[in-house]
Amino acid sequence: MGKGYLSFSAAVILQALDNGYRYGFDIMDVTGLPSGTVYPALRRLEDTGYVASKWEKHAIAQAEQRPPRKYYELTKEGKEALAEAVKRYRLLEQTQPQPASKPKPSRAQ
Repeated sequence: MGKGYLSFSAAVILQALDNGYRYGFDIMDVTGLPSGTVYPALRRLEDTGYVASKWEKHAIAQAEQRPPRKYYELTKEGKEALAEAVKRYRLLEQTQPQPASKPKPSRAQ
């Protein structure tokens, strides 16, 4: 995935991040995309500089008795790429949240 071109699935993933979904399973749930699409796309988006990631603190995951989550967020470049993708993929415009209906973001560290 080169700079300047986003597949529809990559654009949907960026939009999920922009809407407050911050880790892989959340993104899979909201987009309906399988893990075999979401995780490789997140790696490519991170490689292109559109997404940054960090692991949550081990103690938080341990307290909730689950593996640590890797949290993702859009970079400035990612927000710009998403804005361009929304222009190209009109369906994305229809899935933009209205101010009162924005989903609850994931709990971060």
